[in-house]
Amino acid sequence: MVAGIEGRSQLGPCAFATALHRDHEKDRLGKVTDAGRVLVITGAGVSAESGIPTFRGEDGYWRNLDPAKLATPEAFARDPKLVWEWYRERRQCIRNAQPNAAHAAIAKLAQRAGDLLLVTQNVDDLHARAGLPKEKMVQIHGDIFLSRCSRCDWRAELCDAEERGTRNNSGLAGARPSTGPNEHEIQQTDLPYCARCHALMRPGVVWFGEQLPWDEVRRVEDYLGRGACDLVIVAGTTATFGYIIDWALRASTDGGQLIEVNPDETPVSTFATQRIHEPAAIALPRLIDQICNP
Repeated sequence: MVAGIEGRSQLGPCAFATALHRDHEKDRLGKVTDAGRVLVITGAGVSAESGIPTFRGEDGYWRNLDPAKLATPEAFARDPKLVWEWYRERRQCIRNAQPNAAHAAIAKLAQRAGDLLLVTQNVDDLHARAGLPKEKMVQIHGDIFLSRCSRCDWRAELCDAEERGTRNNSGLAGARPSTGPNEHEIQQTDLPYCARCHALMRPGVVWFGEQLPWDEVRRVEDYLGRGACDLVIVAGTTATFGYIIDWALRASTDGGQLIEVNPDETPVSTFATQRIHEPAAIALPRLIDQICNP
């Protein structure tokens, strides 16, 4: 077994029984690289290892303001200019960041697994830049590089607005980090307005108190509806949202391995068949090497 992994289930002190248990786990993980099904759930801890601040703790504060109080519909209604300033700085922070070893390991697993879905709570694009195909990823909390109208359903990526020449009236100039930052967007101070109905545009993320995007929820539910998983990995998330625990448990109901990667205890820890008490960028490459080369 991988060093640093804590097993929850034990078959007793008999070495032979323990060896059988380990062989069963190895066989189960070996199926992953054949026709196995894998659900991976990642949270802010994975992005934090690339230098992107989380919402929790003093390191996440911006201009002495609590980000959790900025990422709300109420904050946007009260001071949209302040909220947009914060999100523009976050976009630039993400542009400057690079995918870490955890992102690369998950992308590697996606290439080898029979049927993998990543559900990430992160709104950045680091998983995509690490090589994970879009069709294998659900950004359940939205995409920071997408802007949408606060009134109608018009949406635009920053690069889309630039290509269509709508920069002046939408304020959406910029580009994906893969093509480099756009100086105009970095220095932009005007509020962006919808090119269709002229209402304020807002970042395309899910704020505290808002519903999850139904299309993305349906993608997760459809995946779970096709059958149980051989392996579930929950990495870098505090798992404070009930749907994260629900999806992890439902995916592993039929004897699948539920592996949690987190230095700290979380609500998922009680249910995990194995726990790795290390940061994701350290633990995931080793774990996934073991899975891909059983």
